Amino acid sequence: MSQLKIGLIGNGSISESHLLAYQSNPKAQIIAICDLNESRAQAGAKKFNAPHVYTDYRDLLANPEIDAISICTWNNSHAEISIAALEAGKHVLCEKPLCKTVDEALQVEAAVRRTGKLLQVGYVRRHASNISVLKKFIDNGDLGEIYFAKASLTRRLGNPGGWFADKERSGGGPLIDIGVHVIDLCWYLMGKPKVKSVSGNTYNKLGNRSNVENYDFYKASDFDASLNTVEDMANAMIRFENGASLMVDVSFTLHAKQDSASINVYGDKGGAEIEPTLSIATEKHNTIINIEPQITTPGFDFQGAFQNEINHYIDSCLGIIETNSPVEDGVEIIKILNAIYESAATGREIHF
Repeated sequence: MSQLKIGLIGNGSISESHLLAYQSNPKAQIIAICDLNESRAQAGAKKFNAPHVYTDYRDLLANPEIDAISICTWNNSHAEISIAALEAGKHVLCEKPLCKTVDEALQVEAAVRRTGKLLQVGYVRRHASNISVLKKFIDNGDLGEIYFAKASLTRRLGNPGGWFADKERSGGGPLIDIGVHVIDLCWYLMGKPKVKSVSGNTYNKLGNRSNVENYDFYKASDFDASLNTVEDMANAMIRFENGASLMVDVSFTLHAKQDSASINVYGDKGGAEIEPTLSIATEKHNTIINIEPQITTPGFDFQGAFQNEINHYIDSCLGIIETNSPVEDGVEIIKILNAIYESAATGREIHF
């Protein structure tokens, strides 16, 4: 097989990044788009020259031409569609998070093993160019043993509303939407250590602040100011069996002066600041030095990272490489996210 025939399920906002990346890869051909909203599916198919349009994902999966799919639907449908796709003989790229619950994650993992097909989890930040540079430093021991990481992604006003704000469809708010990215990225760079315990907090203090005027932010297509059942912000301390720890805080809305992004990892030989741009701190000849890697995009390049992710997925489907984001990693992150929510709800630390 020299070219993958691609089907996309869920033609919402994030699907555009998938479709643009597939379009730019000569090893892929987009042949089908599915969305519950037929006019939206038709528009996507016209833009990306896909000959088939569906409103039911089962009909798309029944198309024998399709080799691999991207799932870009609501979080509460990820597990169901992933399992159906795997059993239909398709490779799967599932947008993060893998699903909502640990039970669902284990069912998806079992389907991967049962069918022998590939499932790659959409941890797009793993594929950013600055991360590939940093990973080489880490893998070659330049940072030593990474024992601590901390990550913060806070929005002062940025609850997208719609399905993002509906816990039934999303599974939660900023923790499962943007927190999943930074928790996974730090865990990945730390060498994917086994989790020992999780202590977390969630807060529902501000709501979606739809009363705020004169300040624009991204809103989902189904934004409804009256609907919001997810947390405003969350924070957590995650401890690992090897003694390492990770601190994280994320928000959709917070009384902060400005939005902020900060991701850092620390080892016994050096540390790295990932956001807003990659910088490495270490010692040489008894002197502290800062290393500023000279790369075209030192920070997170949204579409560039998606292009790298899709390229990686295609090559993994074709057997050229092994995916760096397998289903097992999706299961572990869901365990962490669910433990944070459980800790927040019960007021106790969760032990694994």
